[in-house]
Amino acid sequence: MNFIVKLFSAGSLLLFVTACNNKNGNYDASGTFEVDEVVVSSLATGKILSFNIEEGSVIHKDSIVGQVDPTGLNLQKQEVEATIESLGQQTANVEPQVKLLEDQLAVQQSQLANLLHEKTRIENLLKQDAATGKQLDDINAQVDVVQKQINVMQQQINVQKNNVGTQNRGILSQGKPLKKRAAQIEDQLQKTNIMNPVGGTVITKYAEAGEMTSGGKALYKIADLSIMTLRAYITGTQLSQVKLGQQVKVLVDDGADKYKEFPGTITWISDKAEFTPKTIQTKDERANLVYAMKVKVKNDGYLKIGMYGEVKF
Repeated sequence: MNFIVKLFSAGSLLLFVTACNNKNGNYDASGTFEVDEVVVSSLATGKILSFNIEEGSVIHKDSIVGQVDPTGLNLQKQEVEATIESLGQQTANVEPQVKLLEDQLAVQQSQLANLLHEKTRIENLLKQDAATGKQLDDINAQVDVVQKQINVMQQQINVQKNNVGTQNRGILSQGKPLKKRAAQIEDQLQKTNIMNPVGGTVITKYAEAGEMTSGGKALYKIADLSIMTLRAYITGTQLSQVKLGQQVKVLVDDGADKYKEFPGTITWISDKAEFTPKTIQTKDERANLVYAMKVKVKNDGYLKIGMYGEVKF
């Protein structure tokens, strides 16, 4: 979860207002430095087995910095995979039953072939008046019976295949939701690895190895300190002096009477004015309207969160 911690204090506004009213001031606006901070939360629930970060350490993006105990999820995945495997054992093998019917069909087809051969012989004898019409009628009746038996047998084979196929599909159809469940568990297993989402420096550490955590619980706060943002405030009369992308000078205290200078770029200017806080003592100062702006500054390691800075246009 991304959020910007605003560390601007009443003292900085007082300093700003005083400088704006002081014609001898050597800067145009002042404020404090802040960064875009990311709070990294746990994506899994369980005991933290390892957590290899310390406050101030620099971590690269997508690096794994720890792990939440995955034992429970591993057991769930194994159970689902075993159930998927058992589905194959529950299916029926249609081949032996079909083979038996096909053997019977082959016998019937052989009988039919013999009967057709005998029918042809009787027809030839009948032409020579060596056979009777009754013999031909008898052989035709036998051929008809065997043909019907063959048709019935073929239907039985098809029905057997369809029944077993339907039964097997019903069993195997249970595999799809189980495979999706296994994929979900695998995704949860991946989330037991604590992966750093952005490169930067660890600001605050909220958990330790051995502690229990849960989904959404904050583990640490990280920020990219290589680029700092100076949130400063200007008056309405100064708005015409600034624009987005403008290069400015940023001054930071360097000892009692010296300043350290950094180049900065204005990246944001508020389109709404806001009153200075009521902690400003005088009524006139409390009535002043100011506009917030952000100045990006490359950090050489000297700048710190909450440090005061001045801007010179």
